[in-house]
Amino acid sequence: MGFVQYAPMDTETVARVARLARLAVSPDQQKAVAGELGQILAFVEQLNSVDVTGIKPVAGVHDDALRQRDDVVNDGNCAADILQNAPQTMADFFVVPKVVE
Repeated sequence: MGFVQYAPMDTETVARVARLARLAVSPDQQKAVAGELGQILAFVEQLNSVDVTGIKPVAGVHDDALRQRDDVVNDGNCAADILQNAPQTMADFFVVPKVVE
């Protein structure tokens, strides 16, 4: 299965695509880029011609289900460790300066 040869894009289309992609393509490079874009389109067309009937789509290489933990509310059981980092505490809470008068 070989590549289908597409005619190169015109330079106006290359300039428009380059502008949309925020790429700097000089007028001297536009002809070469047009040929490269034609090759990319040929490859995509080649992929479109592949028969994939009966093939199950996959999101990854493993069919394993993701392990999930139970969605349980807890305090993390480490309040004392966290409060050790606070400059000032009161009754298991951080003490912060008043910011609203």
